[in-house]
Amino acid sequence: MKNNNDIPPPYRAVSLHEMMPVATHDEAARFDFLTGFNKFLSTNLGPGNKLAYERRVLPAFREEHGRDPKDRYEIRNAMNQDPFHQLWSASRRNSMEMRQQNGRAITLRQIDELDARARKLNEGKDTLQLDPSVEIPRYQAAVDIHCMPGSYHGEERPGDVSAGANYDCGLFATTAGALGALSDGGGQAIVQWVKSNYPGWKPRRVLDIGCTIGHNVVPVALAFPETEFIAIDTAAASLRYGHARAQALGATNITFIQHNAEDLSRWADGHFDWVQTTMFLHELSGKSLPRIIAEGYRVLGDHGLMLHLEQPQYTPDMPLYEQFIRDWDAFNNNEPFWSAMHGLDLKQEMVKAGFSPDELFVAAVKAVTDRSIFPEAPTGETEDHGRAAAWHAYGAWKGGAPE
Repeated sequence: MKNNNDIPPPYRAVSLHEMMPVATHDEAARFDFLTGFNKFLSTNLGPGNKLAYERRVLPAFREEHGRDPKDRYEIRNAMNQDPFHQLWSASRRNSMEMRQQNGRAITLRQIDELDARARKLNEGKDTLQLDPSVEIPRYQAAVDIHCMPGSYHGEERPGDVSAGANYDCGLFATTAGALGALSDGGGQAIVQWVKSNYPGWKPRRVLDIGCTIGHNVVPVALAFPETEFIAIDTAAASLRYGHARAQALGATNITFIQHNAEDLSRWADGHFDWVQTTMFLHELSGKSLPRIIAEGYRVLGDHGLMLHLEQPQYTPDMPLYEQFIRDWDAFNNNEPFWSAMHGLDLKQEMVKAGFSPDELFVAAVKAVTDRSIFPEAPTGETEDHGRAAAWHAYGAWKGGAPE
């Protein structure tokens, strides 16, 4: 008998905080279809890719070249000719486009009300600091990331919150509820890891880089209410929504600032006790990533923590087929830097920034199960490469962990 926990929770389980767009019956039903469809693609059809590779693509490659593929790119070129992989890949791409269009329709239908709510929560507060002179970097503006129209910074009209609202309302469906009713499983995972491993640590100031709408910084700020949090991003549209969302959820100790992390000179050396990114490094170009890590190192104080949550890097012991399937988002979901970033040695990048090798660590971090929508832990989970609610934390303590 199939365990009920293997069935994705309905979209109605999403948390309707004050800023969340409200879906009609039909709009929620569309998200329910997409959630089930994505799970079907991952769990039922996804394993067929490996069968196609092992039974058709790899033997044909060996016959043509007299050897095995040398890297994930050769596997990709060969798999792109296979009809099963073509069907699976096109279906997954279409599901993402449908998710974005449904979220956009939900948002634009009530944009006046959403903007009014945001103004009520944002106006007159110095915890939202926007700067029109901040340019959107080309590596973020050149594509609609995740197939989201306008990406994180797009506006339907000047000063609106449509980008953040669309992102927020659809994430629950994209992840099948695995990140919880508030889609904040990444932040909850960070809180659990820090509290479990360093229960007495009380950071004074935290910098969250690439915060978008604050999904992951809000639970951390709520867990450390006496700590000052600075959350930065270049996208004003996401920051407007994110600040209002944080205010609605009671995370009033976060200041959202429009700022490019490649230059953190507004903050002095050693200003922060904790610098973090959550599923952000893979959005960065090859030039910007080392600059941001280096700037993060500079503003990090003695015995301060740098923490980057990402999917696992492509190490030499990771099978080439797994690297290929994890690369799908790079070529099919408008994530142009995904492949190159996951091919980096992040530990080496952190050493280049100034850390010594003995200060580095890698930890496994998994999203905390939200018991309000999963009474028991889901069973029989199949790895949905690149989107699983589990990450590697690539971190370092500058000068060693606090006593």
